[in-house]
Amino acid sequence: MKEDTTFGISPLASVHPDAIIGANVTISPFATVDKNVVIGDNTTIYPNAVILDGARIGKNCRIFPGAVISGIPQDLKFQGEDTGCEIGDNTSIRECATVNRGTASKGKTIVGNDCLLMAYSHTAHDCILKDHVILGNTTQLAGEVEVDDYAILSGGTLVHQFTRIGKHVMIQGGSKLGKDVPPYIIAGREPLSYSGVNIVGLRRRGFTNDQIAAIQEIYRILYQSGLNNSVAAKQIDVTVVDGPEKQEVLNFLLSSQRGIIRGYLD
Repeated sequence: MKEDTTFGISPLASVHPDAIIGANVTISPFATVDKNVVIGDNTTIYPNAVILDGARIGKNCRIFPGAVISGIPQDLKFQGEDTGCEIGDNTSIRECATVNRGTASKGKTIVGNDCLLMAYSHTAHDCILKDHVILGNTTQLAGEVEVDDYAILSGGTLVHQFTRIGKHVMIQGGSKLGKDVPPYIIAGREPLSYSGVNIVGLRRRGFTNDQIAAIQEIYRILYQSGLNNSVAAKQIDVTVVDGPEKQEVLNFLLSSQRGIIRGYLD
């Protein structure tokens, strides 16, 4: 590690000499950086943030006060194995958010690029968050949850372990998730159920009218035809025009272990 002034490391910060710190990194007073940590270029670690053993933080990230990255898992099966926690580039982790490192199950917890984990959110061991994911304030993910690209979980969402959340999903605040949420939809109500296609989000991300119409047809068959999921999947495969969106939904349905959320007409 080079001289503190090169990297903007405060003399009041606690930085382990074995930590690998990139160029133009700012580490503020009273922040803690443990051994076996890598921090990418142009990242800012704010006061009282704690970066623990096994953390790999990308470029242009911001870790806000009170956040704890790569804390040991809250899992009684964890036996001190060598695991990690990876944070991608351009990701912000806000005040008092926690991201635990992995267990022997997957070996690491992953948060992708361009994500925003808001204040007091929790990402447990072995979770996988892909790119452009947003976790609202106090949202809590249990172990081994998977969240795909551009999913937004509004504030106070609670997610059961092993649950999967598809691409471009919007979850209503205060929701409780115990089943998988397929791609491109809005989910809300209690118990959590399908509330329509996420049309606004899809348009913002450049989906065409034809693509959105195909997605709407997929979910009309899945949730409004009265067919069970396996029969509906076959009907979707036969009747909906081929495209990556159709394949994304079918792959999600066929690989679901927990089953998917209910429809609003159920």
